Amino acid sequence: MKDNNIYAESPRDINKTNSSNKSLLRFLLPSLIGLFLFMTPVTYEGDMTIPVALLAKLLMAALDGYLLNIITVIISFMAVASTLAVLLKPKFITERAFFKELFMPTPLWLIVRILSCAFTIATVYQVGPEYIWNENTGGLVLNDLLPTLFAVFIFAGLLLPLLLNFGLLELCGALCTKIMRPIFNLPGRSAVDCIASWLGDGSVGILLTDKQYQEKFYTQREAAVIGTTFSAVSITFSLVVIAQVNLEQYFLPYYMAITLSGIVAAIIVPKLPPLCWKKDIYIDGTPKNHDLESIPTGHTVFSWGIAQAVDRASKVTSYKTVFIEGLKNATHMVFGILPVVMAIGTVGLLIAEYTSVFAVLGKPFMYYLEFMNVPEAALASESLVVGFADMFVPSILATSMESDMTRFIIAGVSVSQLIYMSEVGALLLGSKIPVNIVDLFIIFVLRTIITLPIITGVAHLIF
Repeated sequence: MKDNNIYAESPRDINKTNSSNKSLLRFLLPSLIGLFLFMTPVTYEGDMTIPVALLAKLLMAALDGYLLNIITVIISFMAVASTLAVLLKPKFITERAFFKELFMPTPLWLIVRILSCAFTIATVYQVGPEYIWNENTGGLVLNDLLPTLFAVFIFAGLLLPLLLNFGLLELCGALCTKIMRPIFNLPGRSAVDCIASWLGDGSVGILLTDKQYQEKFYTQREAAVIGTTFSAVSITFSLVVIAQVNLEQYFLPYYMAITLSGIVAAIIVPKLPPLCWKKDIYIDGTPKNHDLESIPTGHTVFSWGIAQAVDRASKVTSYKTVFIEGLKNATHMVFGILPVVMAIGTVGLLIAEYTSVFAVLGKPFMYYLEFMNVPEAALASESLVVGFADMFVPSILATSMESDMTRFIIAGVSVSQLIYMSEVGALLLGSKIPVNIVDLFIIFVLRTIITLPIITGVAHLIF
């Protein structure tokens, strides 16, 4: 008998539907897990954090007593292995792209790794000049910063593919382009980098930006702007800074002030040198693809975002490959970036502690502060510039100031400056993002000039 149900689905239609559902699930499940791990605020022991940062904290607790030894071995190993690789050029390294990139740096970065090893050994065993390893220089970087970065790098590296490989950034790119492109002249997907930094840690945002740049989703200009402008300081660290200057009761206006100043700086600074001089070409020199953000006829922003996300997720053929990619990410971060942070962070703090460089550089800001009627302008001006070495140092110096207004301003500007060599600056220099130390210092000064009057204006309204 002939089947009269003209609406019955053919086997081909059913297979197509099943395949479509599988692709949608392949996008949704990993992306939702990534959103939870990197962008969902959770409370742990009274502090707000994100799951990746919490995992890092738990790993640090589990390795307590061994972590410094592990870091020392890693930094020492990289110095020795890199030196031997550069001198001997063994085939098992030169013929493998990943090993070659990891173990055969340029002469400058080889020197940085050797210097890092020397600083680390001096700090661990407290040998050599005391000014290298004391608690304000090498000791600060090795004991306070590197353990946190080590733990964050492991989980961020392993889990970043959940954000990168399964379509989440494609969806966010389509949804946020109409905001990010006209206001900041950036792709919509850059909003994810900012949120990851804001809720978690600036280092996560930089690692995410670096990975996107290497995969040709960002041009040189876009990567430089995002890395130096949108790697925002986390809410948690902002609270630590305001508590350091004993003004916790003003946290709400304080955070509103740094948010406002950060948005203004994000609009203005990229339009000025050196960021405006960066080229809109990809890492391999190819020109920018302007069609990436166009919405085809017949699609809404949301439907096109979903279509792109599902297409991206469908290209993942093996979860083993994704895991290996995550493992390579974590290896590069831990073995490649930790030595850079140790060397550059220590040098920056040495300059801040034992030279008058920052005092001299801070002189112009003294007149700027006096013009805005800020009390204790001379001490405040030096504190502002010291922030280039380490973000937390200005708030430490500010504790000795009598004026609540001045402490509020120092705490706010130190967070809004974003560029500091003991972490963010070193991470940027160790990444593929096209910025150098001169670029970073100029951006730091520009951000200070722009954010200072905004935060000072808020301070005058409060005090």
